[in-house]
Amino acid sequence: MKYETLHSDLFKLNRARFVRKMEPNSIAIFHSNDLMPRNGDAFYPFRQDSDLFRLSGLDQEETVVVLFPDCIKEGYQEVAFIKKTDEYIARWEGAKYTKEEARKISGIEKIFWLDEQEKILHELILLAKRIYLNTTENDRFQPVVPSRNTRFAQQLMQQYPLHKYHRAQPILKKMAMTKSHYELEVLQHACTITGKAFQRVLEFVKPGVMEYEIEAEITHEFLINRATGHAYTPIIASGANSCVLHYIKNNQRCMAGDILLMDFGAEYANYAADLTRTIPVSGQFSSRQRKVYNAVLRVMKTAQTLLVPGANIEEYHKEIGLLMQSELLDLGLLDQTDIKKQDPDYPAYKKYFMHGTSHHLGLDVHDPAHRYDPIQAGMVFTIEPGIYIPEEKLGIRIENDLVVTDNGTFDLTANIPVEAEEIEELMHASVLH
Repeated sequence: MKYETLHSDLFKLNRARFVRKMEPNSIAIFHSNDLMPRNGDAFYPFRQDSDLFRLSGLDQEETVVVLFPDCIKEGYQEVAFIKKTDEYIARWEGAKYTKEEARKISGIEKIFWLDEQEKILHELILLAKRIYLNTTENDRFQPVVPSRNTRFAQQLMQQYPLHKYHRAQPILKKMAMTKSHYELEVLQHACTITGKAFQRVLEFVKPGVMEYEIEAEITHEFLINRATGHAYTPIIASGANSCVLHYIKNNQRCMAGDILLMDFGAEYANYAADLTRTIPVSGQFSSRQRKVYNAVLRVMKTAQTLLVPGANIEEYHKEIGLLMQSELLDLGLLDQTDIKKQDPDYPAYKKYFMHGTSHHLGLDVHDPAHRYDPIQAGMVFTIEPGIYIPEEKLGIRIENDLVVTDNGTFDLTANIPVEAEEIEELMHASVLH
């Protein structure tokens, strides 16, 4: 891993939070992600399962973590199994964790090789009455490829049909929604690296550069700051591309007078930053671009004041919609007739602002959450309003990452330039140098 190892206290705390919610006499079993085939005999770069990482910090394939807080066998309340290295693996792939390294990273004392798992786990399961298993639970996504966790769950339920089974995800989602101070420090670091990449872009962008060249500048800054890379596929969208919400081709030339919308974030120690900035390719916003930009910025700033403990996220999104409606009326994109004739299920403002304003952020760029739970202190949200006008080849989105506290929000991206005038000044200064 490129990143500096995180403190084991983070993972000890997360395990303690999880086991507090387990039923008595229960065992919980978590698997790492698979190495995903790419083509031929090659694999995609490994990315650890977020839940296993959350509980252990172990960032290696073929890893299993077992939690059994009521285990009567001394020392087996926490166990991890890791892949045993050998001379062949070390020569071709590099060394894997030693038991001592895995113990130091995770804070789990009992570390075994993976080939010892079957015998040890069989005994532990027979000592337990209930089994917590972890499968993907996302109400907006159904994977077509069964994960290692899912395959294991199917196997275990056949092998031990008389145990009572529980879902780990409801507990894990609750945990993921509120971040500890350890996690906030890592998220801040990911945002800081992302801000450095944006500064680099402001110095680089000018008419004629290619979108992929900008992506390369961002990637360079991420890697020299020990980020794994991008937390998600970056959007580098100039001109008409700025109106395509998930544009990722990044293969067009940035032309004078165009707007450039960039949505990118560093991944550091598997934690994600998520930033969007929109800048003028020529270094100066046109009058129209500035009006639309400032409208989006006003919505973002007001949204920041509405993320308060106790608020309902669905109602929050509706309130942001009304703010955007007002801005669209002022910009002449909507009129009162549009409002009167609108479909209540698809308000008129959605013609120009069709996505949500905020989502949870953490180990995943769209962090798991219980959608209908009230907002609480310790939650981390993006705020990303936008206005997209295809007929003008003009898309503006601005996005910051914020922590909810009992005394207002704390902006993890506060030091990243966002005002139109500051962006112009920085781009102008880079030209002079």
